[in-house]
Amino acid sequence: MSKICLTAAAVSAALVSASAMAEGGVDFHGYMRAGAGISGDNGGMISESKNGVGRLGNENDAYGEIGLGKEVWNQDGKSFYLDSMLAGGSESNKLWSGQNPQIVQFNAQAKGLIEADADAVIWAGKRYYQRHDIHITDFYYWNTSGAGGGIENLSAGPGKLSLAWIRDDVDVKTTAEEFVFDSKTGTSKKQTVQKTESVNNNIIDVRYAGLGLWENGSLELGVNAFIPNESKSQKDAELKSENSYMLTAELTQGDLLGGFNKTVLQYGTNGSAEQMTTYGAGMGVKAVTNADKGFRIINWGVIEPAQNIEVGHQLMYANTSFKKEQDDHSVYSIVVRPMYKWNDTMRTIVEAGYTAEKNGDLRDGAITSDYLPNTMTGDKALSKFTVAQAWSAGSSFWARPEIRVFASYITDHENDKAFGDSKSEYNVGIQAEAWW
Repeated sequence: MSKICLTAAAVSAALVSASAMAEGGVDFHGYMRAGAGISGDNGGMISESKNGVGRLGNENDAYGEIGLGKEVWNQDGKSFYLDSMLAGGSESNKLWSGQNPQIVQFNAQAKGLIEADADAVIWAGKRYYQRHDIHITDFYYWNTSGAGGGIENLSAGPGKLSLAWIRDDVDVKTTAEEFVFDSKTGTSKKQTVQKTESVNNNIIDVRYAGLGLWENGSLELGVNAFIPNESKSQKDAELKSENSYMLTAELTQGDLLGGFNKTVLQYGTNGSAEQMTTYGAGMGVKAVTNADKGFRIINWGVIEPAQNIEVGHQLMYANTSFKKEQDDHSVYSIVVRPMYKWNDTMRTIVEAGYTAEKNGDLRDGAITSDYLPNTMTGDKALSKFTVAQAWSAGSSFWARPEIRVFASYITDHENDKAFGDSKSEYNVGIQAEAWW
């Protein structure tokens, strides 16, 4: 049986037996989004900078996660839990496309092994690890997921301490001198060619969460070290991987106008600095980078200013400075998603977003190449406006499943021919989104 058939059989079995598994104590959870749409001059739907201008009416893919978990042992206050998840995506407008689902989680979590701290968890395996994201822009600003292990929720003073070692190897581009055969001349000559190398990326993750400050206010602090472990051949080739570091502070204010607000400060060096302005998660190993240091300030949340109105928002400013090659790279973003709830299952949603970035000018003597990803010039500015009629399983901002019919208008304010012969384009379509 082919790999595709095996995967399809596994997924089908999980879906068909969901109710039976629930009765047997198996947790069935996941996420999905899928739909279809068209644009004006580009045929199918387009998707432009959804992290910066918002994802509503701006996603042209189908994506899903299917997870199964089960507590397999529980005795004398000690328990072991196994968790697993498959994830995969495809083009939204094709029935058969994309890649086979990948195993993104497979881990064991043990609770109660430390008798003096019953809530502490020891874990090992492959895992989505304490991810922090902004849903309306699909922006994961703190995400060190991968394979590894650690201990989390250790009681330490007024808060909880988590320690983890995680590996998430990264593919990086570099150059090498190689002899290349020329079929026209029948000879070989030395040329500079691009190569992709996989660098072992070791992540040390230290977090301290739940530090109460005032009523409904709490602070989480984190330090991440990204340490490459080059192979001998990579060292011989002087791949020049560098350690990177990222500091994070997240202030959460709960019970604010019926919702919450989060303010996030992040500071990174080297590869992490590069990701401050690219909506990256901070994963910091790069084979070649001219980034030096960077920071970003994020404010986001959801509030309910009136009984039938809820509003989600994202504000961000980020800056990366460089050791050489170019001046600072800066980015800012504002996205607002208000919704009016007609009843418990029907709502009208509007989402407006604007993002702009200034790519620093190249300095005298700068050398440009494909493996220096930050060596680029030119400013960018995009805006998007979406209106959607939606039906959901409940009235909350977070109620899912949700089915939406939408229309979006996207404008590139710096490129008059961004979409063929026009600076603007529209999307119209229908989409479903759910988590469970």
